[in-house]
Amino acid sequence: MVEPFAAVDVIKAKRDGHVLTPAQIDWVVAAYTRGVVADEQMAALAMAILLNGMTDAEIVRWTTAMIDTGERMDFSGLPRPTVDKHSTGGVGDKITLPLVPIVAACGAAVPQLSGRGLGHTGGTLDKLESIPGWRASLSNDEMMQVLRDVGGVICAAGDGLAPADKKLYALRDVTGTVEAIPLIASSIMSKKIAEGAGGLVLDVKTGSGAFMPDPRQARLLAETMVRLGNDAGVTTRALITAMDVPLGLAIGNAVEVVESVEVLAGGGPADVVELTLVLAREMLDLAGIDVDPATVLADGRAMDAWRRMIQAQGGDPDAALPTARESETIRADVGGVVTRTDALSIGVAAWRLGAGRARKEDPVSAGAGIMMHAKPGDIVAAGDPLLTLLTDEAPRFALAHEALTGAVVVSPVGSTIDRLPLVIDRLT
Repeated sequence: MVEPFAAVDVIKAKRDGHVLTPAQIDWVVAAYTRGVVADEQMAALAMAILLNGMTDAEIVRWTTAMIDTGERMDFSGLPRPTVDKHSTGGVGDKITLPLVPIVAACGAAVPQLSGRGLGHTGGTLDKLESIPGWRASLSNDEMMQVLRDVGGVICAAGDGLAPADKKLYALRDVTGTVEAIPLIASSIMSKKIAEGAGGLVLDVKTGSGAFMPDPRQARLLAETMVRLGNDAGVTTRALITAMDVPLGLAIGNAVEVVESVEVLAGGGPADVVELTLVLAREMLDLAGIDVDPATVLADGRAMDAWRRMIQAQGGDPDAALPTARESETIRADVGGVVTRTDALSIGVAAWRLGAGRARKEDPVSAGAGIMMHAKPGDIVAAGDPLLTLLTDEAPRFALAHEALTGAVVVSPVGSTIDRLPLVIDRLT
């Protein structure tokens, strides 16, 4: 087969600030997926995109080319409207776990294709895999059956969905090009558009523990993804939300499942409940369903949907979850008001305790993590617990302590507490 372009010419064009043609984009994405364009060539192109950016038209075409390397899912046979949610990730972000059964119990179908954690940000699949018997990998037929029976499913994306993204994501991770907004947006939206839901709500995090700590960059990413979704016929809106402080009190895998079940039982931390209901209302609005998710949460229907969803994927919702073999508590040196609980530092510490992974193939500890006992605005006395560290390997405590230097600050009562509002902005 004679290739219509040479990779080096496409690289040079973007290196020199030119706009790539639709034909160039279609070819380079498909050729990279086929192995014709080498990793080092795509790495060079990714760096040129990071440095010189892309026009809106280029990003749309790049996203479409990524989708066209694989299959598109079709939920048109379901008796419910389909709506999905995607979070850019953070520390303690277990929102998907209570959100999917709540929205499903309200009458929507939620095909939630989720991922695993990397670095200081947790992965939804890692959390759910702490439930004995639960499995993340479902065939398309199995996924459709769970959606018909329960209304919500959380599972891994199959290899047939935007395979170009799988290769390019791994390459970006090791070549310093993760931060390229055109590549982030196309990576996320190629999978979400190919997934085929009718509506999509994006939860774009900002703050120290977020993928996009700069609020301006977070907004740019949100705007780009909303345009991509709407242009592709998926009604899309975005919330920009805070990740300067971890969500909830639990950071890890099994501990976040426990906290999620507490929310479904009518309790749980106020910030987790608030954000879950805000996102649920956005999703139900897109689906055209006029049901108050707070009512469904309060009357037990959401918990029923959770139990059915876990059982449908082989899990036992009543089983005891793994616990860490070792624990250590960090206490306040002085009394006062907590003015800082830094999401990045706490996320890195949880990762070092075994809750996260440095490489995609690394295992994670189901029981490892951190339990927070105080958040900004809480009053503590000297000696009160601030954090409980959980791990299966005691030598990891020292590594976690290094990450936690300055992570929790206790100041005199009356001190200013500088933190982001939970929901910063909304884009449609």
